[in-house]
Amino acid sequence: MLARVAFVLVTVAVIVLAKLVAERIRVPFTILLTIAGLVYAVLPGPNLHLDPDVVLVLVLPPLLYSASLHSSLLAIRANLRPIVSLSVALVLLTALSVGGLLTLVVPALPFAAGAVLGAAVAPPDPVAALSVGRRAGLSPRLTTLIEGEGLLNDATALTLYQVAVAAAVGGGFSFVTASGRFVLSAVGGLLVGVVVALVVRVSRRWLSEPIVANAISLGVPFLAYLFGEEIHVSGVLAVVVAGLMIGHDAPRVASSASRLQTGAVWQLVDFLLEGFVFLLIGQQLKEVLRGLKGESIASICAAAGVTVGVVLVLRPVWLYVSQLVPSKLHARLGGGDGARRLGAAEIVALSWAGTRGVISLAAIFAVPLTTKAGDPFPGRDLLLFCTYLVVLVTLVGQGLTFGPLIRRLGLRVNAAEEAQLRNEARAAAVQAALTRLADLRAEDPQLPPRVAETLRETLDARAQRFAARIATLQESDDGQVHTSPAYAATVRARRAIIDAQHEELLRWRDSGRLPDASLRTLQRELDHEERTLPDV
Repeated sequence: MLARVAFVLVTVAVIVLAKLVAERIRVPFTILLTIAGLVYAVLPGPNLHLDPDVVLVLVLPPLLYSASLHSSLLAIRANLRPIVSLSVALVLLTALSVGGLLTLVVPALPFAAGAVLGAAVAPPDPVAALSVGRRAGLSPRLTTLIEGEGLLNDATALTLYQVAVAAAVGGGFSFVTASGRFVLSAVGGLLVGVVVALVVRVSRRWLSEPIVANAISLGVPFLAYLFGEEIHVSGVLAVVVAGLMIGHDAPRVASSASRLQTGAVWQLVDFLLEGFVFLLIGQQLKEVLRGLKGESIASICAAAGVTVGVVLVLRPVWLYVSQLVPSKLHARLGGGDGARRLGAAEIVALSWAGTRGVISLAAIFAVPLTTKAGDPFPGRDLLLFCTYLVVLVTLVGQGLTFGPLIRRLGLRVNAAEEAQLRNEARAAAVQAALTRLADLRAEDPQLPPRVAETLRETLDARAQRFAARIATLQESDDGQVHTSPAYAATVRARRAIIDAQHEELLRWRDSGRLPDASLRTLQRELDHEERTLPDV
């Protein structure tokens, strides 16, 4: 027992260390953890075995749900056509292409087994790509496309995977049956997600206590996933739909305390789970290589070449071909920003954002050892190796080069425009507050005139500060955020004032005049105030 606890502590320590080192050398910590796992795998000692059930039931739902909460339902809807093109059409095409070509180069491998491999390697895991892209300033539209694809493609791939495994183990294959099952799974998962989101929306009326709301938030992804899987529809899609709807409603129905607490908890959950799964990827090296002893070098090279080749080549080809849709049909299917065609640079960037991850490995590790007839599953060890190779090539190779590629392509977002938009929204909110304050002075005779005047002066000062900031941002001619000396001095002064209050409260506590419970309450008030200070 103590050894297991020590192993967990060491794992957490490695994750934290990787995060610190990654921030210093400016590479995604997920990639650094994968490399650390590879190094650890060749060292003597125990390795963590990738249990597919643990990944698919305990790891995948919270990661998908957290990503959905922080995605934009409106942005995904505006870009629905390209997202569906990537998350459904490209996934199906990749899986079938891998299956068909693998059968040609390795004749002993049936198409169904090849399709299992294709379904496993078809869905990109965008965690590494997005972490690099956000740091490099990737444009909002490309970020939305990568996020939307990553949220929806797992449902497509896992549904196809289940059909292919059933055919490979001897259950038979029918195109009509498979198509019907796919549609039923998708529609059912969509409905389950909507139902779960509506239940959460109603429950928030009575369960508004932040700690209770946070506990419910942690349980929602598992509820949606298990509910979907129990009735044999896509639990993955149910989690994604529930997360998108709940995240869209949260700014309106959740309290500020709940939003702050929930955001902090999910940030920690993401950090630990992502660290765990990427460390886990590297540690599977020995098990993957061990199974290749019975395979010929020719079969290994042919299968690996076809699988990696299809994954790397088919994505840019599909992105280019999908832009050849006639303009009128393109606009009708896309709507909003999704109607705009992708430029050449955007196609290159999206092509290089197709990193694969732990979902691919979990799927291939879940392949049964034998068929219904009791025979070994055809080529299982070869499929495992090909999947692992695709994950390493895309995760490490593409992940490390994605940032420089974005900068070389000139796809960085205009930071000044984004900052200007935020400050214009802040200014509009202040004007709404001033209008409401004027109404309150007329409606409520109980409101002391001095209090009303103080509130008005505070809001006026904020409005003037935002107006000056907007003027500075409008003058930016290089798309970068520049800070005026007066603005920077104001922010520094406000932070210094808050720091002084923190120090005085600590002196009171240390001298015995203020209990720790009261200190935490007062510090929390100052922390909330400090969080309102804008970075730009």
